[in-house]
Amino acid sequence: MSHLNYNHLYYFWMVCKNNSVTKAADALFLTPQTVTGQLKSLEERLGGKLTKRAGRSIEATELGQLVFKYADRMFGLSYEMLDIVNYSQRSNLLFDVGVADALSKELVSEILSYAIPSDSKIHLRCFESTHEMLLEQLSQHKLDMILSDCPVDSTRSPGLFSKKLGESVMSFFTYGDYDGQESDLIEHLTTKKLLIPGSRTAMGRNVIHWFDQQGIQPDILGEFDDVALMLAFAQSHQNTVFIAPSSFLLNRTAPSMPNLVGEIPSVSEGYYVIFAERMIQHPSVKNLCDADLRNLFHL
Repeated sequence: MSHLNYNHLYYFWMVCKNNSVTKAADALFLTPQTVTGQLKSLEERLGGKLTKRAGRSIEATELGQLVFKYADRMFGLSYEMLDIVNYSQRSNLLFDVGVADALSKELVSEILSYAIPSDSKIHLRCFESTHEMLLEQLSQHKLDMILSDCPVDSTRSPGLFSKKLGESVMSFFTYGDYDGQESDLIEHLTTKKLLIPGSRTAMGRNVIHWFDQQGIQPDILGEFDDVALMLAFAQSHQNTVFIAPSSFLLNRTAPSMPNLVGEIPSVSEGYYVIFAERMIQHPSVKNLCDADLRNLFHL
């Protein structure tokens, strides 16, 4: 058998990863016609059809699934090799971290401090997005690690691992005047405009479920996928009530200290680190997985 054209194999692998010739072509900065032509060349080389149309998507044939399995291992190893070479050649380790926008940035900043090596030789780059988008980028080797509010489903994302770092009970706060008792929580929530996490986030769904359990019809002024934006909005609309991790109050300085309206122990926010197998021995991932974060989460 003559030499295999690995460019053709890579284009096929990208088509399978994206379930689309057009999306693969966009990622490769090629025209769909070019990608289709390369696929045909690979099929001729291997003596069989590799893809078939399924509605608007492209999926692998039986032969294609076999080829994809080997291609996936090959290109996964090539990305791993590039990562290792990158780490070894830099004076500061490059470390790309994805942060779910639903998480409290107060706690995330504290968590990330545990990932910094003792010699501080690291070049940290942080990116914010949704849990789903970050998982996609991690699977494509565009990120080294994710901090999210939910674990990874290993059956749907093989090769990815997650570890729970801790969880924080949630509380309601206000930047406005509040001199009531915690027992007045329900009454206060029914008379104030509320700011809550977006319904697409795990916390947003949990909060709505809690309202239903308490028989509360919330007067919601705003929903925010980005918690940092919600907090900024709360500071400029001080008559509102917002939800945040209970430890949020402990991390505030006096000029920006909010008032605690009440804690809801039945609602908590989980913090998970998610990474690919190739990153298990990365010093930052190892530091974080081995860290004792009980004080951070007040456990």
